Amino acid sequence: MGRSRNTRRGSAAVEAVVEAVDGGLAQLVPDPDRGRAWTLLIDGAPQSHVDLDDPAYLSFEYQRRLGHVIDLVAPPGKPVHVVHLGGGAFTLARYAAATRPRSTQQVVERDAGLVQLVRRQLPVDPGARIRVRSADARAGLAKVPDGWADLVIADVFSAARTPAHLTSVEFLDEVRRALKPSGIYAANLADGPPLAHLRGQIATAAARFGELALIADAAVLRGKRFGNAVLVASDAPLPVAELTRRAASDPHPGRVEHGRGLIYFTGGALPVTDEAAVASPVPPPSVFR
Repeated sequence: MGRSRNTRRGSAAVEAVVEAVDGGLAQLVPDPDRGRAWTLLIDGAPQSHVDLDDPAYLSFEYQRRLGHVIDLVAPPGKPVHVVHLGGGAFTLARYAAATRPRSTQQVVERDAGLVQLVRRQLPVDPGARIRVRSADARAGLAKVPDGWADLVIADVFSAARTPAHLTSVEFLDEVRRALKPSGIYAANLADGPPLAHLRGQIATAAARFGELALIADAAVLRGKRFGNAVLVASDAPLPVAELTRRAASDPHPGRVEHGRGLIYFTGGALPVTDEAAVASPVPPPSVFR
């Protein structure tokens, strides 16, 4: 059962939508500064921001960084095949559809109630080739044909944590199977000091991909605060120089680590297996204040 509350957008009151979904309490809160833009929160944790009038607008820092990867996965405007593990409000799928028309995309989102809410309140352009499947991310990935995807994006959180079964080398074996030989894997990771989860995820990716890069705020990389980092991996050369330039010019500038420096950053962490995998750490309460 949903409920709503009023917020002000200019001189008009716009109702926020509050509704129980499978993963908790979802809130769609209007952005007072943009005409038809909304922020999705689950149990108070911000998940997505969508501007229905401008789907190429990315508000969240980590989504801008994933947007850079979408921009650089192929020549500008070229249609691509993208798999999104974790749907949220379909922000990145909308972005790819707007910036790369005629792209074919699959979104795998376990929370069927959330999918219904987003479809109803924030409808996707019917001309966009976006297929949404309500399934577990790893199970949905298993249904993607071999070598189909130019890009696989993992942005999956349950109770603000990445599930353990999406952190292992066995999971990345499934990602590599679905990717084209030149395809790119990009993952939104969250961690804080002492960065054990992040280091382990880099070591895990290094065990399965030949090229890696990590985009994050310098304070996160130094272990000064909890935050997001975007891991980018491929068996083909990555556009590191352009990623670095774009991340540095963002409203909240990010740093790109790659090569030997990134391997050194792991501090000897070992690749994660299904048997030993654990969920990412619980964010401190201060993160969402």
